Amino acid sequence: MKRMILAVLVALPLAASAATGDLKSSCSMKASKTAKKADLEKMATVKPDEAKKIALGTAPGSSIVKGGIETEDGCLVYSYHVKSAGTSGQTEVFVDAGNGMVLKKEQEGAMRAAAEKPVDKTKEVAGKTKEAVTGKPSTNQAMQK
Repeated sequence: MKRMILAVLVALPLAASAATGDLKSSCSMKASKTAKKADLEKMATVKPDEAKKIALGTAPGSSIVKGGIETEDGCLVYSYHVKSAGTSGQTEVFVDAGNGMVLKKEQEGAMRAAAEKPVDKTKEVAGKTKEAVTGKPSTNQAMQK
């Protein structure tokens, strides 16, 4: 019984933090939600390849499904969806773009990953349209290549 109470007391603050999704108190760099991807990339002191290695280090033998630099809760982060071999679902890993620390990991089940597919498809179509109009690939398309 004591172990159960202790486990709940230890897990409660972590669960509350995950539920609120608050990264503001733990990130090293702030960024505007409306900033362009190119500006976010210039601000970051951690480069994308380094951030990918850090995200992959959270689950040995895993691969990155999707992700890139973004603003989350006012923080400049790399967000990568990491898939481990032999498991269902994915883990979204948030890497601080200023110091390379893993700020948060969120487990996403197969249902949530499936629900995000239409959104990803829409972003892909928008990126292709932008490339056709401007002649330049979008950040998402450049990352996929």
